[in-house]
Amino acid sequence: MDVRATARYLPISAQKMRLVCDQVRGMDADQALTVLRFMPHKGAGLLSKLIESAIANAEMNFEMNRQDLYVAHLAANEGPRMRRMKAGARGRYKPRVKRSTHLVLVLTERQEETA
Repeated sequence: MDVRATARYLPISAQKMRLVCDQVRGMDADQALTVLRFMPHKGAGLLSKLIESAIANAEMNFEMNRQDLYVAHLAANEGPRMRRMKAGARGRYKPRVKRSTHLVLVLTERQEETA
């Protein structure tokens, strides 16, 4: 069974968020939280909150075991852009684009291999 969690309209660009996502994709959920705790990026804190929420949903709603969960799918998609302006020299203006991100996370239980 899969547990899906999303975080939308995060105030960080998708390109910066993908750098963090690439580090934890495929890891166990608890191991991913440990790695994110020691990363200096802004996106690490945002992603760790999403993983903690997905783990809590898996435990409470689907009665899954926390130790068996791993990050099966993790995507950082572009959200809407806020276009702002800043005054420039000689009466001109300089555009500012404030980007946002939508995160999609899927946690899955590892299957026990019987041999």
